[in-house]
Amino acid sequence: MIPAQLRSSAAGRLTVAGGPPLVMLDAYDQRPQLSDPEAVALDALDLRALRRQRARGIPRRTATHWRALARLVDPLDQALGVLHHDREVLHRRAGSQAAAIVLANCRTLNRSWWGWTSWDWARLCSTGSTAFRTAQQLPTDTATRPFLISLGYLLGGFTDFQHLGNFNRLHLAQLLFGTEALDAAMDEVAVIADRWGYRSQNREDGRYRLPGVLAQALLINRSPCLADLTTEAFAHLQSHPATTTRYSSGFYVLQKIVAERGHCQEPVRPGFNHAPSLTGVPEPWASYLQRWYDTSPLTVNVRNNIRTNMAKTGRWLAAKHPEVVDPAHWTRATCANWVAAVDKMAVGDYVQRTDHLHERLGDPIAPRTKSHILMGTRMFLRDLQEWEWIPRRFDPARALAVPRTVAALIATDPRVIADEVWAKLLWAGLNLKAEDLPGTSAGSYYPLELIRALALTWLFSGLRSDEISRLRVGCIRWQHDGRPIDGASREVLAEQAVCLIDVPVNKTSTAFTKPVDPIVGQAIEAWQAQRPAQPKRLDAKTSERVDLLFSVRAHPVAKNYINRTLIPSLCEKAGVPTTDVRGNITSHRARSTIASQLYNAKEPMTLFELQAWLGHRSPTSTQHYAKITPDTLTRAYTEAGYFSRNLPDHRSPRRPRRRHLRSRGRRRALAALRPRPRLLHLQLLRAVPAPDGLRTL
Repeated sequence: MIPAQLRSSAAGRLTVAGGPPLVMLDAYDQRPQLSDPEAVALDALDLRALRRQRARGIPRRTATHWRALARLVDPLDQALGVLHHDREVLHRRAGSQAAAIVLANCRTLNRSWWGWTSWDWARLCSTGSTAFRTAQQLPTDTATRPFLISLGYLLGGFTDFQHLGNFNRLHLAQLLFGTEALDAAMDEVAVIADRWGYRSQNREDGRYRLPGVLAQALLINRSPCLADLTTEAFAHLQSHPATTTRYSSGFYVLQKIVAERGHCQEPVRPGFNHAPSLTGVPEPWASYLQRWYDTSPLTVNVRNNIRTNMAKTGRWLAAKHPEVVDPAHWTRATCANWVAAVDKMAVGDYVQRTDHLHERLGDPIAPRTKSHILMGTRMFLRDLQEWEWIPRRFDPARALAVPRTVAALIATDPRVIADEVWAKLLWAGLNLKAEDLPGTSAGSYYPLELIRALALTWLFSGLRSDEISRLRVGCIRWQHDGRPIDGASREVLAEQAVCLIDVPVNKTSTAFTKPVDPIVGQAIEAWQAQRPAQPKRLDAKTSERVDLLFSVRAHPVAKNYINRTLIPSLCEKAGVPTTDVRGNITSHRARSTIASQLYNAKEPMTLFELQAWLGHRSPTSTQHYAKITPDTLTRAYTEAGYFSRNLPDHRSPRRPRRRHLRSRGRRRALAALRPRPRLLHLQLLRAVPAPDGLRTL
């Protein structure tokens, strides 16, 4: 629903801050057709006469024609009168030229401007300043085009700015609303933006005022007041045809600022639709799947993955088994057929689109992918049975188990980074500078102190990328001899202090604290000292509003910033490729590399100590990270001395051979004297009283 301040009457009124209309048009005849006197008058007046630039006013011989054009000319003059400019000759002449262009176009179209469409105004204003001036019959000032757009805005409700190319929207808003009103709105925006860490790349004072975005929003909203930018108004702005990608992201920032002022709700982050419509999925399978998606308590990412895989199942059913598209009709035989189909599945089978697969199309899917598809099917059908949406006819855990031949091919590979490559990345992180980072002439998108803290946290803490992005302000604590100390204390040397970092709740454990290298704490505290005050953000896992450490401009650092920007920058500085034989260097590979180095150190951490440091719930998960390096295995093999033990000169001296017993009978007699282990065990069992109800042996 469009709010009241967004609605413009058919007459094209402009209202500022809920006050009276600036242009009163209700008293005029608004017929789109030209009357005969009007048509005659327009034919009699050439373009030079329509400009009305004579110092002594309108000539007497043309006065009759101008009286015939009163319903067309008077509103134009009234609209020009409410525009805000310094009334210099240049601007008065530009206004007269704009009005003349409108009247001349009425003659060309044989239609009054009262009946013009948005396309009529857009064609008249052209797609740029150069094209506009070239199309005019007489020399035209550069300032004429903004006046013409203002006339279309005031009289025709024209806001389809997407047809006009690039033009100065701030200047247009100043013409319509006044410089003082625009400056007041921009200063109100700049106060909050400056507090959040926004910096302008064009202004010397660095104040971030969003001039173009703010002007576009105020123009479409038809009000210079930020208080009129309500939640409904921003929804209208985002759906407006003039809102391109640039303005969409700018409106998101502006809505955050206006929400901080209390005029609207916080915006929802625009992004890729991870749950597109289900195409090719038959009913009722699609309905069950959507109902499950809306009911399941799993995280959004997990639900999206299962939904995608179950859509494949629905397309397979439509193609191979249309008689069981209802989950209630599934049997063990259906499950067996699906397991066999998954085992033979190729990339691109039963998917919604294949244009992004390229050369992978038709390749067999990986064993782990097969396991994920079957796991999603088990969870989907199990939930339908548990929620009593379908009858329980089989056990999904058994009927849809991963075949042994597939499970045998799945092994956890932590993909440890080679020691020499990791050492170079550590050097690059410790010596990171501004010129090593991508950005514009004004610098990188994020402050350098934030990027340094982020890089050292990734290189030394062994945290997941989600844990790094959700670290909170004050997560660093210092200790010495078990007692807390101040991080800036001069009484304790840096190498003697213990740096502790508080890790937030993660996917395998609750919040915990672990020691890290002091250089991590120093980098984080350096960023905290310069971090702008940020609004509290909602932690997606705990549903708490917290102060996120790596946050600037009222938004946390992007989760993919480490993989997309930071790691390539470190690799370029270190002179190493971004890929190796194990694949791309990603954020999670640092975790496995650090864990393997701690496990293979000269004084290694035990498995349970490493489990606590990584935050694993089970030591089984830690075993996948605690990978013995080839160097450690080589050292252990060398110390075992397998080859030297089998050399003739190094064999241990033989024991003196026992004299053989002279007779077989004597050996049998000695064996009979020694009690047999099983007989001795049975004798002991017989000596123990049996419980009631059981027979004795």
